Amino acid sequence: MTAWRPALARGVLPRHDPVRDADLLLLPERVVVLHGRAGAVLARCDGSRTVAGIVAELSAEYPGAPVAAEVPDFLAGLRKEGWLT
Repeated sequence: MTAWRPALARGVLPRHDPVRDADLLLLPERVVVLHGRAGAVLARCDGSRTVAGIVAELSAEYPGAPVAAEVPDFLAGLRKEGWLT
């Protein structure tokens, strides 16, 4: 899993809704509202960073947050849904 370089799957588009001040994922026939810092995590899923690299960046940006414990599972769940490749 640590060598995996997550990227948004084809047809999955990130958007920000300024009216609701919410990050979204637009999927075919579905919209997913992202909560907390999920948008910050997914913004790094561009296929160039490994999961370990994403965790390192987020740990530096959000010191004290349980990034290492939560982000890999979050990304794995999105991969299982087919939203990440």
